[in-house]
Amino acid sequence: MLNRDALSNLGIYVYGLSSAAVGIMDFIWGGFDPAHQPIQAFGDHIPGSQILAYITAVWMIAGGAGILWRGSARAAGAALAIIYFVFAIFWLPRFFTAPNYLGFRIPVFIGVSAGFGIELIAFAGGALICASLATRSSSWPRTILITRWIFGLCSINFGVNHLDAVAANLGYVPKWMPLGQEFWVILTGICFVLAGLAILSRIQDVVAARLLALLFLAFNVFSLPQFIFANPKGHAAWGGNAINLAFVGASLIFADAIACQRKQVDSREGLNATVGVKSQVELS
Repeated sequence: MLNRDALSNLGIYVYGLSSAAVGIMDFIWGGFDPAHQPIQAFGDHIPGSQILAYITAVWMIAGGAGILWRGSARAAGAALAIIYFVFAIFWLPRFFTAPNYLGFRIPVFIGVSAGFGIELIAFAGGALICASLATRSSSWPRTILITRWIFGLCSINFGVNHLDAVAANLGYVPKWMPLGQEFWVILTGICFVLAGLAILSRIQDVVAARLLALLFLAFNVFSLPQFIFANPKGHAAWGGNAINLAFVGASLIFADAIACQRKQVDSREGLNATVGVKSQVELS
């Protein structure tokens, strides 16, 4: 069994506090964030959606706070994984409706997949926390394998989305930034693709996961605050900043997980090599 000491407190605290912040936003506005929790994809008038939003808010606040304490961390991690997976499900109808409105074009599916993928990234953070405290040792490597594919494929998808829709992403880059808005959209797209390839190939994957966290953090510092200033009463502006920090925490948690797994493998190989040498000495 692996204990939670394999995961840094930094990643856990960022993930937990930002997830709780997402819940607080839902509670304040009494509804779901339309940009990142698109329940409206199932219809414009969902019965009891406000009540569901309040339940979600309490769920996320409790889950975000719960992972900060060892005794409740496993259950809280599972709770956050479940709710973020529900948010991912919210995106599924758009795989059908978006092409009907925007045309059956590959960029449309890439864009919807990016929305679906950001929720899977957040889901992965809770899943890893839960698995790190599981009593069955097999759940840990299985969870790392699944989250590796999530981070790898989603990162590549994010990058392709940036590179394929440069004009649509210009609004996320403040005009005061040097070198032009297009440069930063293209650069972040390339960084996402390279990070995804590194994670999938396991070549410098730990470094790639940590740089991915840094990239998400850069969005919180340079890109997303402008939307709060532009629309301080907008749920999506505040919710977007909060959930993006959850991506930062999830990426740090994933980086710690694969670093821990690598140390375990190296330690096992070193032990086997030592046993092998000892056996040869005894035989001679």
